[in-house]
Amino acid sequence: MRDFRSLKVWERSHHLAISIYGLPASFPKDERYGLSGQLRQSGVSIPANIAEGCGRSGEKELARFLNISLGSASELEYLLLLARDINLLDHSEFEHVSTDVIEIKKMLTSFIQKLKADS
Repeated sequence: MRDFRSLKVWERSHHLAISIYGLPASFPKDERYGLSGQLRQSGVSIPANIAEGCGRSGEKELARFLNISLGSASELEYLLLLARDINLLDHSEFEHVSTDVIEIKKMLTSFIQKLKADS
């Protein structure tokens, strides 16, 4: 069992989740339970799955949950593109958050590869 709070990828994804939570504040009210909810859910899913994987036994289980986090990060990346393309996010907001998502995806991929190489 690992302490998820000690992982840089968890820390980065936790801060991303906090950023994502603030984005929909400017969305129209009719998006309150649509796209904004999906953005928040996928944003929170990234650090939550890292934490859950750290609570499991073994590197194989951790890698499985890191892969789930990677899938959530890809989902979030698409939802941000959609929000930008339908003019719910301005370009600067999109660029800032999207850059973070891409960096976290790289970190997750490296971590998964390291776990596989060590096993």
